[in-house]
Amino acid sequence: MYSISLPNHPLILPYADGTRVPAGFASPAEDFLLRRLDVGELLHMQHPATFCMRASGHSMRQAGISDGDLLIFNRAITPRHGYVVLAQLDEGFTVKYLHNAGGVVKLVAANPDYPDIIPAPGQTLEIQGVLLGALTLFPPARLK
Repeated sequence: MYSISLPNHPLILPYADGTRVPAGFASPAEDFLLRRLDVGELLHMQHPATFCMRASGHSMRQAGISDGDLLIFNRAITPRHGYVVLAQLDEGFTVKYLHNAGGVVKLVAANPDYPDIIPAPGQTLEIQGVLLGALTLFPPARLK
């Protein structure tokens, strides 16, 4: 698990509220800056129940989670059916969709190459946090 040092002051970035940036052609986005966005507040990063982990593998790629992404979780949010969660199954951790409906509890990958994880009798399944967001970092910002 990585430890992220958070500044004692808010992390405030310019935010073009309501504006989407085309991924194909240039956009004069600076003209649309309406307010500032506190990334730490958005992701509840000052909350003591919020923590980060690094993604490993490809089981959640269709959910937009890539190998190496920085995942932000909150353990104070009640996990619900359909949420992406950090689950601890016995001694191992995994990030999956939580399926909890019709009396069936299982962990579901966002990649058809990975099977559902159904806890066997006697196994312990604990939800350690609900995913708030995933950050894909590009060089030179990628953490080592």
